Amino acid sequence: MGPRNAAIWYAQDGFDPAAKGINGRRVAGESFLKGFLRHAEVDEFVLLSKLPEDVEPVRALADELRPGVPLRHASLMRPTSISPVSAVFYPSPNFATEAWRRAPYGTGAYALTGITHTTSTQAVMEGWLNLRVSPVAEWDAVICTSQSVQASVRYQLDLIDTHLKRQLDANLRPRPMLPVIPLGIHCADFVPDVAAGKALRARLGAGETDVVFTTIARLTPHEKFDPLPIYLAMQAAQKKLGAGQKLHVAFCGVFREEYSRKVFEEGARRLMPDVGFALLDGANAAERKAVLSGADVFMFLIDNIQETFGLAPLEGMAAGLPLLVSDWDGMKDTVTPDVGFRITSRTLPGPHLAQEALRYQGGYDSYVQYCSIASAMTEIDMGELTARIVDLAQNPGLRRKMGAAGQARARALYDWSRIIPQMQDLWGEQEARRTAAEARPARYAADALPIAPSPTGLFGSYPTGFASFAEVALVARDLTGRLGPAETMDLRDYAGVKRVFAPKAQVLAVFQAIEGAGALGARIAPLATGLGVPPHVIERIAMWLLKYDFIRRM
Repeated sequence: MGPRNAAIWYAQDGFDPAAKGINGRRVAGESFLKGFLRHAEVDEFVLLSKLPEDVEPVRALADELRPGVPLRHASLMRPTSISPVSAVFYPSPNFATEAWRRAPYGTGAYALTGITHTTSTQAVMEGWLNLRVSPVAEWDAVICTSQSVQASVRYQLDLIDTHLKRQLDANLRPRPMLPVIPLGIHCADFVPDVAAGKALRARLGAGETDVVFTTIARLTPHEKFDPLPIYLAMQAAQKKLGAGQKLHVAFCGVFREEYSRKVFEEGARRLMPDVGFALLDGANAAERKAVLSGADVFMFLIDNIQETFGLAPLEGMAAGLPLLVSDWDGMKDTVTPDVGFRITSRTLPGPHLAQEALRYQGGYDSYVQYCSIASAMTEIDMGELTARIVDLAQNPGLRRKMGAAGQARARALYDWSRIIPQMQDLWGEQEARRTAAEARPARYAADALPIAPSPTGLFGSYPTGFASFAEVALVARDLTGRLGPAETMDLRDYAGVKRVFAPKAQVLAVFQAIEGAGALGARIAPLATGLGVPPHVIERIAMWLLKYDFIRRM
């Protein structure tokens, strides 16, 4: 097995919920990054990004978590500078852009590894088609975080492959690897705080025999879970329990808009009047710690296609709480009978919602509307849910047993110390496949990528013709009474769009060299040799100097 390291494709949007806003993808990305820095057995950390300053926050984190392990920046403009590392970890399933970035160096230059998060958006679904027609190799991989996600991805890839064969009579190359590796957590972060838990129960008015059910999630009925069935089941369970024991529901999360808050609050008021209800601020780490410390049961009754794994139940397990979850996606893998109850979920067969797929794909419905309808057509068995609520409420011994088993399971299987080695094993397997490949890796000319051809090549029919400097000498113009190149560059203000064709100092050096050549003029090759600059860079600068009449062809 080959090297077990990967450069991390880094942008703040994928790893920093504090700066960019809380969502599952960023929370998981931040947790992975900390887990990788803590537990990866590597000689160095390599981050691939646009600018060196992008990675400074990570450098500070690495110094804190793994002092002594160097961290190196590699530029996206020179991706092969990740060497000797030979894989790139990309925090999304659709790494088609990165496959094209790699293409000029050859598909065998290094391996690519993506990972699934939400897979129900149009961008991700179209991304699988992009991935299938981009230069992806059999040594590349997309990590599927659950068996259910893997099945879903294969289902769509089957449809895509059938289309490509029908439409293009395509001879399809092997798909990327689709290994199942779950997300992880740092279990030590979720050890209960007894005092915080007692204080929370006091705030909720929860007595010693009362039972508090909690969920930590974004609080949106159309993109996470519909709370109303939960309220109905809780109220039914409360009636079965009688007045001697009270149930409480404490949702800890954030609302994106008042619409969602109204559904949650008004639904609780009208559907479970006999059950305690509280909304806690999920953006507050102290509140999250308190609710995990003071609750009796962690519930995650997801009915939405937006959810692809379910990280929060792992946090509940690590806190020693029994689980009450829907039998949904990743929780089919993570929640075993010894740690909690999985409630049966059902939906309609594919043809029933074909119209919704077309409405969303065609721009008639929004993503929210698409997810909302799919959720409305998803049932969580209410009789079963009510019975399991009663079971958990009436059996503190069962809660303790499940909680202890869940905590042990989280530590044994889902701590990042267990997950990161699995990812490193994958990178090693990818390297072994890459180096053993019999087929010659494809390589594309840098100016002829089918998805991004050079603009002057693609639009080469627009001008009269292409400039050639093969037999041309360049002579400087007399600039008496007019602005020079430096002043003209300032006036044109390329810095205003934060992109310039060449550094000003380099432009001036080329102009001065041409000016110094006098009436005999200067040619590209000697200029390149004398200035130590590649000929194509000299030609770029010469074109600009010609454009503004600072030089002329002889």
